[in-house]
Amino acid sequence: MKRYGTVIGLRSEKLDEYRRLHAAVWPGVLKMIKACHIRNYSIYLRHFDDERHYLFSYFEYTGRDFASDMAKMAADPTTQKWWSVCMPCQNPLENRASGEWWASMEEVFHLD
Repeated sequence: MKRYGTVIGLRSEKLDEYRRLHAAVWPGVLKMIKACHIRNYSIYLRHFDDERHYLFSYFEYTGRDFASDMAKMAADPTTQKWWSVCMPCQNPLENRASGEWWASMEEVFHLD
């Protein structure tokens, strides 16, 4: 099992929409997340001020081929449609790695 943490900005004008979407995530999206060996998935919201909002995600990957599972998820039509409504709410960090939407974070501490 490998733990992942990522971060992305959230557009101020989309705050309520993002909350609404994630209060009722589509069943097909949840099924695909689980099919791609992702467990214990959480998204947290942090407000810095009225204009700066950030999302932090945490999940555990239990599969054997992360790249393959992420490609499987990206190819899923329901997931693609979900992303098409979620992505306009988000504001990716300018200094994220090439190919990333959510910026990866370094794990510096973990207590089991």
